[in-house]
Amino acid sequence: LDRVTTRILELDRGAGYVHEGGYASYLDAKAARAEREASTERKRRNLARAELAWLRRGAPARTRKPKAHIAAARAVVDGRAPEPARAAELPLADLVQMPRLGDTVVELDDVSDGFGDELLFEHVDLKLGPGERLGVVGVNGSGKSTLLDVMSGRRQPRSGRVVRGATVRVGYYDQRSTDLPLDTRVRELVAGPARQPDWTDAALLERLWFGTDAQWAPVRLLSGGERRRLQLALVLRQGPNVLLLDEPTNDLDLDTLRALEDLLDSWPGTLVVVSHDRAFLERTVEDVVVLDHPGAGAGRPGRVGRVPGGYAAYEEQRRRSRKAGRVGRAGSPARSAGRQAGVRPARPRRQQRTPSTLRHLMRKAESEMRRLQARQALLEAELAGAQDDHVVLARVGEDLSAVSRELAAAEESWLSLAEEAEALGLAT
Repeated sequence: LDRVTTRILELDRGAGYVHEGGYASYLDAKAARAEREASTERKRRNLARAELAWLRRGAPARTRKPKAHIAAARAVVDGRAPEPARAAELPLADLVQMPRLGDTVVELDDVSDGFGDELLFEHVDLKLGPGERLGVVGVNGSGKSTLLDVMSGRRQPRSGRVVRGATVRVGYYDQRSTDLPLDTRVRELVAGPARQPDWTDAALLERLWFGTDAQWAPVRLLSGGERRRLQLALVLRQGPNVLLLDEPTNDLDLDTLRALEDLLDSWPGTLVVVSHDRAFLERTVEDVVVLDHPGAGAGRPGRVGRVPGGYAAYEEQRRRSRKAGRVGRAGSPARSAGRQAGVRPARPRRQQRTPSTLRHLMRKAESEMRRLQARQALLEAELAGAQDDHVVLARVGEDLSAVSRELAAAEESWLSLAEEAEALGLAT
């Protein structure tokens, strides 16, 4: 949108807003509007408290109150707050109870697979560790979804071995729609038949942009995009510690897409994402696996390679390869002559980190700081509520000290990366 548009029309809760510029102008204006709404709501609440105290004064004083003032005070007290632009963010680990991952998560050893007479990929060796975040990219038909099916256990490969850890619980969000009971309410469906919906169900749905009204709505009233979001909520409610997402951005509006990115920032388990959305991959994964399939009838399977540093590092690697190809062999004779003349090659300097690597590391550090800050806030709230329970005070105090130390280390790491980025002329 930033590259192809000059104005943005935003439709939000029955109101329309026009922003001059591309997607960035829409984000800036929406953030400013959210701040104004929050400020207005704080002022309204303060005024409401004052007016409520005025209304509650003794009966003799009430008889002398002007009727217009009483009506105005009641209007303030009864005034409805604007719907928040974002649901309160809670750490996902507190909403999704998942088993702890061991050292072994998912390992592919010399795996090959395909359909009919055609192999999509062969001799794939891939090891996923606990907490790892991996993207899968490639052209249509290269075998991305097939690779996810093999990793999840839905599909057995033609050859090779797949190992899954004893504590692994896979959650798979695929492109196929699920038949949902149309007359069941959203909150009841997420809670399941064995229990009543609780605050964690409501908080998880809020993280996926289901407001209070939508949570009580039957499934038949949901739009296609809302049903896709509900499917994701159902997957997360199973408590997986390995989350496989196959094109999760399909049918999602921009706000929900940003909410999903923020939600995955705090995902504590292992994550594998198949997507064509470069920006989404940059926000959510650390490395990418590239499936380079030559196409049907080529007579050979595609190559599968892992690239550290996310999609930007992969793109930069491709650009360097193309540039090296254009340069060709022009420098090789001189280097050969130098070697023949006995010229000792200069010792290579320490390789400087690329801009894309720095941006990736800074995003990772920022995500870690947000996670630790949310954890710190929860511990501080628990500490305040412990009162005279000395056992809880000691335990929570110790946890809070540890989190504070981790947060300080994460901030130091971010500052170091920011200085390195500034030296390269990058905006932080």
